[in-house]
Amino acid sequence: MKLFLPFITAFRVLILSSLCLCSFFSKAIEWPQQVKTNQGTLIVYQPQPEKLNGNTLTARAAMSFSLSGNDAVFGVFWFRAKLDTDRENDTVTVRNMTVTDVRWPESKDAGEQKFTAVVNEAIKASQFETSLSQLTASLESAEAAEQSLTQLKTDPPTIIFKEQLSVLLSFDGEPKFSKVENSQYERALNTAMTVIKDSKSKLCYLTDGQFWYQAKQAKGPYEFTQTPPTELVKMLPKDTESSGLSAPPAIVVATKPTELIATDGAAKWKSLTGGELMYVFNTETPWLREMQTNNMYVLLSGRWYRAKQQTGPWTFVRGDELPESFANIPPESDLAGLRVSVAGTEEADEAVLDAKVPQTAAISRKDTSLIVYYDGKPKFERIPGTQVSYAINTDAQVLQIKGKYYAVDNAVWFKADSAQGPWLVADSIPKDDIAKIPPSSPVYNVTYVEIYESTPEVVYVGYYPGYMWSYPYYGVPVYGTGWYYPPYWGGGYYYPRPPTWGFNIGYNNWIGWSFGLSWSNGFLNLGMNWHVGWPTNYRPYHCCNGWYGGGYRGPVFINNGNINIGNKINVGHKPGHLNKQPRHNIYKRDKSKSRLASKQQVKRDLKTAISQRDKANNVFADKNGNVLKHDADKWQQRVEGKWQTLPSDKQQQIKDRAQNIDRQQVQNKLQSIDKSKAKQTLQQRQHMQNRQQNRIQQLNRANRARQQGMQRQQMRRNTQRQIPRQMPNRGH
Repeated sequence: MKLFLPFITAFRVLILSSLCLCSFFSKAIEWPQQVKTNQGTLIVYQPQPEKLNGNTLTARAAMSFSLSGNDAVFGVFWFRAKLDTDRENDTVTVRNMTVTDVRWPESKDAGEQKFTAVVNEAIKASQFETSLSQLTASLESAEAAEQSLTQLKTDPPTIIFKEQLSVLLSFDGEPKFSKVENSQYERALNTAMTVIKDSKSKLCYLTDGQFWYQAKQAKGPYEFTQTPPTELVKMLPKDTESSGLSAPPAIVVATKPTELIATDGAAKWKSLTGGELMYVFNTETPWLREMQTNNMYVLLSGRWYRAKQQTGPWTFVRGDELPESFANIPPESDLAGLRVSVAGTEEADEAVLDAKVPQTAAISRKDTSLIVYYDGKPKFERIPGTQVSYAINTDAQVLQIKGKYYAVDNAVWFKADSAQGPWLVADSIPKDDIAKIPPSSPVYNVTYVEIYESTPEVVYVGYYPGYMWSYPYYGVPVYGTGWYYPPYWGGGYYYPRPPTWGFNIGYNNWIGWSFGLSWSNGFLNLGMNWHVGWPTNYRPYHCCNGWYGGGYRGPVFINNGNINIGNKINVGHKPGHLNKQPRHNIYKRDKSKSRLASKQQVKRDLKTAISQRDKANNVFADKNGNVLKHDADKWQQRVEGKWQTLPSDKQQQIKDRAQNIDRQQVQNKLQSIDKSKAKQTLQQRQHMQNRQQNRIQQLNRANRARQQGMQRQQMRRNTQRQIPRQMPNRGH
């Protein structure tokens, strides 16, 4: 019996999260679940997925059916169903179920037919609610084997080391400015930080709202000043958050993809995992040394780079080719968060499987619209190797394909006969053409937005983390494609494209991707909130909730300051250190909420199953239709209306010994019997033994996944109890 990890993880997440506090969820959802029928009660145990394709689930589940006044009869059914997911509330609805097969190991043929008819009708009229955590916990690793995106770019950016608290001021190319109306100042457009130039004195100023810097040119060098222009200070927002630093950090300027690794003084090394690894604990960036080879490793945007010395050269190392010592990082250590970037760890598997389950929504056709603004007339550029062109002079994502126009906005597809609209919600797209868009294109992320089904009123859609620039790569999550996308500059308008580098990006299984600027996020906070003089906000396209992406969970600004990386959101594993409330679901953000179809529009005549908390969630189905129960660390199988314990280890040893005796006897008779038949007999017996062993292994794996799902659900509940403060609106 093989369980598909993407579904297991999705189902685990699905069930676990439904048990959260009343302030987050209206009711708790657990397995098994009950469906009432006219002839008796049907109990359905947690499904075991076999395949997940988009929002279509194929699975099997153990069940029991009780006719009025009779004992329960156990069986197994296979089904296909549609999934509606809500990552914000960590819930999944399993609906539109079609039963494809039913088996009753303990019933006669006539009874089986009767029971099967009842089950078919009951399941067809029902839907099941569970947690996304448990769904993802139950997906089988063999079926989730990631075919890595070979076209992602892994070339290292420029890596700069500084032995003092520092912040990276990153320009997207040469600095470009736009006039701030009714003033003598100009605002730098191609950076996420607040850089202002005085058109009279030609001096440039940089601030995070707390510290001020001055330079003779935009590319620096910048020096701390206590006398910025008074009128300029008055122009800034009054609610700017302080960076929390007592002294101004140094400023490092870059005009090409760059990562800054800053330490608070000289690098301080600390031993980890019994001396196999050492790490620098006075920096914000994961920086390790592997003692056996003396190689140094740094983790940047989910990618590992290796070198003998800080000056490089730095070379990329896949997450599945790291030294074994990385997998030995203790889950309870300061660097536990790094395990998510080490292929094969439970944390990495969970993150990769998370990328397999779409976030879905029902979109109302009549309540959803789109207006696209261009800098002048629409300009399109052909994507090499495809029949697709994309608009370059807009912050929207607009495609031209064979004379038609398609756009993606907040994970919803639109279509039009003209590049300027009118735009209508799309119920179909040219998938084959869109699928050919490569990672080297800045519109690559739209290939991760799907259309599943539609009615005259509603279109059912979904997106994967790839839409938010988060990708599974050789067993670990990475951020960004690694490609550099030149921005559009049209004089007064500047449209940046999605960056991979420059924002100290790290991943955490609870919040997803986090962002910062080394030792102070105050620069980002002010830069994102001060829109004076900006025709558009600094963000890569109109999608993705602003300039950042972040998979399903993010984005989150990391709480920068004088604390070591073990306590950091971007590498730490301690949910208590969250300083912003993650927003999981694009479809439930302020701008998108009005697009969601009403309950009346998506109403289905389906009964919701009821959780049975008085029953243990310990009944399983194998792929042959047998019903098994895990109780007190023993497996029992349902046979003729009773639970029978499977052979113990000792009994198995006796059985193996007997089989060895039989094997020797057969070998002794090889001279007197047909050798081919003897060989066949041995092979058949060995095959039967292997099948039994594999069966137990698979059942143990399924049980372990189910338990891990319950644990993750409980951890998620505990995390959400802390209710971190809300992240400020970033203009989207």
